[in-house]
Amino acid sequence: MDNNVEKSSVREEQFGEEKNSPENTVKKEEISDQGKDAQIAENADNEFVNLSEKAEEKVKKEEDPVEAEEDSDETAGEETIKAEEDSDKAEDKEVEEIFVKSVDYSTFGKEQLVNRLTLLIEERPVNEIRNDIDRIKINFYKKHRSELEQKKNQFLKEDGEIKDFMPGDDPLELKLKGLLLKFKKKKAEYIKTLEAGKHENLKEKYKIIDEIKDLVNREESLHLTFQEFRDLQNRWKVIGMVPQQNLKDLWETYHHHVEKFYDYVKINKELRDLDLKKNQEAKIKLCEKAEEILSDSNIILTYDSLQKYHDQWREIGPVPHESKNEIWERFREITSKINKKHHLYYQDIKDQQKKNLEDKTKLCEQVEEINEQSDINLPRNWEKAANEIKRLQKTWRSIGFAPRKYNNIIYKRFREACDAFFLAKRNFYTEHKEVQNNNLKLKIELAVQVEELQDSEEWKQTTDTLIKLQRQWKEIGPVPRKNSEKIWKRFRAACDKFFERKSEYYSNRDEVFKENLKLKNELIEEIEKYKPVDNVEENFSKIQDFQHRWTEIGFVPFKQKDDIINRYKSVINKQFDGLDVDEFRKNKLKYKNKLEQLRESPKGGIKAKNDREKFYNKIKSLESDVVLWENNKGFFAKSENAESLIREVDEKIDQAKENIILLKEKIKMIDQTDLKG
Repeated sequence: MDNNVEKSSVREEQFGEEKNSPENTVKKEEISDQGKDAQIAENADNEFVNLSEKAEEKVKKEEDPVEAEEDSDETAGEETIKAEEDSDKAEDKEVEEIFVKSVDYSTFGKEQLVNRLTLLIEERPVNEIRNDIDRIKINFYKKHRSELEQKKNQFLKEDGEIKDFMPGDDPLELKLKGLLLKFKKKKAEYIKTLEAGKHENLKEKYKIIDEIKDLVNREESLHLTFQEFRDLQNRWKVIGMVPQQNLKDLWETYHHHVEKFYDYVKINKELRDLDLKKNQEAKIKLCEKAEEILSDSNIILTYDSLQKYHDQWREIGPVPHESKNEIWERFREITSKINKKHHLYYQDIKDQQKKNLEDKTKLCEQVEEINEQSDINLPRNWEKAANEIKRLQKTWRSIGFAPRKYNNIIYKRFREACDAFFLAKRNFYTEHKEVQNNNLKLKIELAVQVEELQDSEEWKQTTDTLIKLQRQWKEIGPVPRKNSEKIWKRFRAACDKFFERKSEYYSNRDEVFKENLKLKNELIEEIEKYKPVDNVEENFSKIQDFQHRWTEIGFVPFKQKDDIINRYKSVINKQFDGLDVDEFRKNKLKYKNKLEQLRESPKGGIKAKNDREKFYNKIKSLESDVVLWENNKGFFAKSENAESLIREVDEKIDQAKENIILLKEKIKMIDQTDLKG
C-alpha cells in the first residue's frame, strides 16, 4: 500500500520540474521547414560552382517562382500532423512517467544503492541519471520500510507498546537525503545553464538571419555569395535549442529571408530538380523506416523514433511537385497509425487507472463501514474486524495506481480509515485491561475448583460440575495475552485428568451394560402386565414411576439401544392411551412424560427449545387461520349452502382454538421444567 504512494510521490518530485522544463517543451515544436532550402543548396553546390557568372544570370530568368510556395504548403501539412502528435504526447506524458523503466535496482542492498547514487551524482551528467535517481530512491525506501516493519513487529512480539517504539535515525537514510539534495541543486544549475544557452542560441540564430538578409545586397561573385549562404545554413543547423515562445517567430523570419535569397539567386532549374530528386529518395527511406517500426511491440520507443523521423523530414527539404502529395500522404498515413496506437496505449492505461480508483474507493467504503459498526464490543469481534481490515489492505496493495490527481487523495482516505480503526481497537483494549485482569482472577478460581475435583470418583455429579465450570470459563471473556495460554493449560490439565480417569473407569462397563439391558427388558414386561385401576392420578403416578426406573437403570449395549427404546416407547404409550381421560388431558400427560425424559437427557434443553419454537410458530399460524375463517363466514351468507359451510368453518375454528390452548399449555410446561443443555 505505502509502496504505491511512495512511488507516485517520488516520481512527482523527480519529474515535476522536468515535465515543464524547456528541453521537454522543445519536443512540442510544430513541424516546420528548418533547413529545407539549405539542404537543396548543399546538394546542388558541387555542380553549381562550375557555372559561369553569365550562366547564372540566364538561370535566373528560367527559375519557377512558385516552387517555394508549394514547399510551404507541404510544410503546413506536416505541422498539422506534428501538432496532433504533440497534443497526444502532452496528454499522456503524465502517465508515461510512471511506466518508464530503467536499470533494475531491486536486487541492490541499501548500502549498494547509496554507493551507486554517490557514483552517479559525481561522475555522470544530470540529464542522464534522473530516472536512475528515482528508482534508487524507490528501492531504498522500500527496503527501509521493510526493516522498520520487522523492528516494530519484533518490538511488539516482546510485549512492547507501539507508542514506545523508537526506531532511531538510519545513517544510510541521512546520507541518501544529503545526496538527493545535492542532485537537486545540480539539476537546478543544469536547467539554469540550459535556459541561458537557449537564449544565447536565439541571439545567434537571429544574427544569422540578419546576415542572410544582407546577402541580397552583395555585389561579389554569385558563387561566393552562395558559398557564404551555405556556411550560414550550416551554422544554423549546429546551433542548439531556443526558448519555446520564440520558436514560431524565429522559423517564420528565417524562411522568409531564405525564400528572398532564393528569389535573388535563382538556382539553375536542372540542379534544383536534381536536389529535389535526392530529397525525394531521402523521404522515401524515412517512409520505409516508419513502416518498419509500426510492428514493434514497444509503442513508446516507436513513438520516440517517429518524432526523430519527423525532425529529419523537415530538415530534408522539398521534393518534385508531382510527387509531393503522394510521398507526404504515405508518411502522414503511417504517422496517423502510430499516433493512434500511441493514443490507445495510454488510453488503456488511463482506463485501468480509472478502474483502480473505483476498486480503491470500494475498499475505502468497506473500511469506513466497519468503523461505523456498533456491535464491535467484544475482543473476538475486534479481532475478526482487524483480520478483515488486513485483508482489505492486502487487496489494496495488489491494485495499481489511480490517476495521478486522485492517487494521493484516495490513499489518504484509505489510510485515515485504517488508522481510525486501529486507534479505536487500541483504545478498546486499553479500557478493557482492567476487565481482562478481573477475568484472570475468575479463571484462576475456576482452575482451583477443577483441580479440587480432578481426583473425584463421583463420575456423574463431577462430570456435570465440570461441564458447568467449563461453560462458565467460556462466558468469562479474555485475559491478558501473556497469561492466556498458561491459565488455559492449567485449567485444561485438571479437566483432562478427571475425564481420563472416568474414561478408564468406563472402559470395562460392557458387563454392566448387559445387566442394564436385562433389567430394562424385565421392566418392559412389567409395564406390559400392569392393569390400570379406576383412579386416573394413581395410574399416571404408576406410569411416571416406570419412567423414573427406566432412566435410573443406565446405558445398554449400543447395538440393542434402538430396539429396546422402541419397545419401551410402545408399551409406555399404550399405558398412556389406556388412561380414562379426555384427549386434551391425555396429550398434556404425554408431553409431560416426554419432558420428564428430556430432563434426564444431556441435550434435553436444546430439544425442548426446538419444541417451544415450533409450538409458538404453530400458534401464530392457527391464530391467523382463525381470523381468516371468521372473516370468510360473512361471505357464506349469500351462498346456497350457507348453513353447512358456516357449521364446517365453526368446527375448524373450535378445533384450532383447542389446539392453541393445548400448545400454550405445552409451552408453559416447558418454561416450568428445569432442563439440561
